[in-house]
Amino acid sequence: MNEQRNFILAIGLSILVLLVWQYFIGSNEIENQNETIIASENTSLDDANLSDIPVPSLDDSPDINADILIESSNDTFSEDTADRIKIDTQNIEGSISLVGARIDDIQLKNFKETMAEDSPLVQILKPASSQKPFYIHHGWVAGPKENIVLPNEKSIWKLVRGNTLTETSPITLEWDNGDGLTFSKKIEIDSNYLFTINQSITNNTSEDFTLYPYSLISRNGIPDDYTNFFVLHEGFIGVLGESGEKKADYNDIAKNPESFENINGGWLGFTDKNWATVIIPPSDLIYQGRFTSLSNGNTYQVDYLGSAQDIKSGSIINIESMIFSGAKQVNILDKYEEEHSIEKFDLLVDWGWFYFLTKPLFYVLQWLYGILGNYGLSILGVTVLIKIVFFPLANKAYVSMSAMKKLQPEMLKIRENYKDDRAKQQQAIVAIYKKEKVNPLSGCIPILIQVPVFFALYKVLLCTMEMRHQPFFGWIRDLSAKDPTTIFNLFGLIPWSPPSFLLIGIWPILMGLTMSIQMRLNPTPPDPIQQKIFAWMPVVLTFLFAQFSAGLVIYWAWNNTLSSLQQYIIMKRMGVEVELWSNIKSAFKKKNIKN
Repeated sequence: MNEQRNFILAIGLSILVLLVWQYFIGSNEIENQNETIIASENTSLDDANLSDIPVPSLDDSPDINADILIESSNDTFSEDTADRIKIDTQNIEGSISLVGARIDDIQLKNFKETMAEDSPLVQILKPASSQKPFYIHHGWVAGPKENIVLPNEKSIWKLVRGNTLTETSPITLEWDNGDGLTFSKKIEIDSNYLFTINQSITNNTSEDFTLYPYSLISRNGIPDDYTNFFVLHEGFIGVLGESGEKKADYNDIAKNPESFENINGGWLGFTDKNWATVIIPPSDLIYQGRFTSLSNGNTYQVDYLGSAQDIKSGSIINIESMIFSGAKQVNILDKYEEEHSIEKFDLLVDWGWFYFLTKPLFYVLQWLYGILGNYGLSILGVTVLIKIVFFPLANKAYVSMSAMKKLQPEMLKIRENYKDDRAKQQQAIVAIYKKEKVNPLSGCIPILIQVPVFFALYKVLLCTMEMRHQPFFGWIRDLSAKDPTTIFNLFGLIPWSPPSFLLIGIWPILMGLTMSIQMRLNPTPPDPIQQKIFAWMPVVLTFLFAQFSAGLVIYWAWNNTLSSLQQYIIMKRMGVEVELWSNIKSAFKKKNIKN
């Protein structure tokens, strides 16, 4: 195997790892996780069942399984007329419905849906009156032996303390069942995206009761911006105690709901590309968790049912849980993980299989951003740092390439002398390698070692929201999106919008040119098939990379440029002819002769 084939293998494997790694490895892992889950829709926690948790009942549709709702006798559902409690913090605006005391309206003040000036704010949670309701609800379930009226998602709660929910002013809601039990919810919020829910029950009766706390997130339909891209997970997610991280797609749960027994600690919810909503049970609560689908796959629900809480006559019990609903900003997630001991909360960001590289690489980008003030410049800076780290390996690779180039005339003679005997041809080439102490793989292996770094940077640019809507220079207004220009309408001069697969922008073209230059620094391979591969690979990768984020394309073009410069310097030092310039000179000579 010659060096050209090794180099092709290195480039091919880089792209192969990027596009296939998580598809095969990741999907197998999910299947293995699903096989080890103890899943049952009727798992029990003492005398209560997960099936006792209410499901959405926004209308009278028979698909809702309304028979499992615990109806209250003294309330009337009235979403349109019920009052709302305003939410107003430095990061969030929205409201809480007094119907069911649902948190169902959250907009992010600092993030817009698009970069247009008149773009609406990103809305995460949506009320029942919207097209796709998305809300959080807390409540209680009674055991089968209890005959008690409990609040449900239709119950009308009363505001008894506070006015507007802010960072400094919590609110308290109350509901009385008319039989001596008073239910209370104190809701607090910090300056970012974390709600604290303190539920209490006052037992003014002469009886003792046993109740079970639950919390649920109900989502109607799949998000409009759902990408369904195998490299990026969107859908159900959780870290469930010793069971570890659990992920599931919407379609998978629509077919096979999952439930988890005897969990202590962790969290569960829904994750989108940049946003997430999760419920966080009390750290000392033993609970069952569930990923499920309702209404023939039109509604998805995440919920948990806690262990039994005994309420003695004349006593009060309290249980405190938390909610996260907001942007997946890494520094905020890390802060919550540390301050509130939320296990592996940073996994809301899909760091991928190279977590040990991806997250440190993100921190380096952030550090450079603090110095340079632009994420595009940070990408260029981190590329230089990566080149410095891998300098010894890259040097070894390019020295090997140069040594192989020196042997090229001799190998051409061997192929000519033994063109009808492949076995002798290979034996003679191996003998030259041994004589000159050249390892044809030494130039390939260092390149392959850099594949995880490339993939890690790809995950950072794709999955971390810090890159969202971050500009570079010129026409690149969002490094997390692909280059918006295209050669097929002359970069906007022609009033035509090509289909997405023809959006071949300026930066992908620059990337293709730099890759072509880097390949031409190597001698032309004698094999015609290899020649065609070398000729077409930059073109194919230009089309492929045009669909990737602009930040990644900028990185790859800059990396090619630095690699070409490094290779050129080494070749000159070793006295090897740089055929790139020879080819250019010969091309000009041919043109002059014709003229």
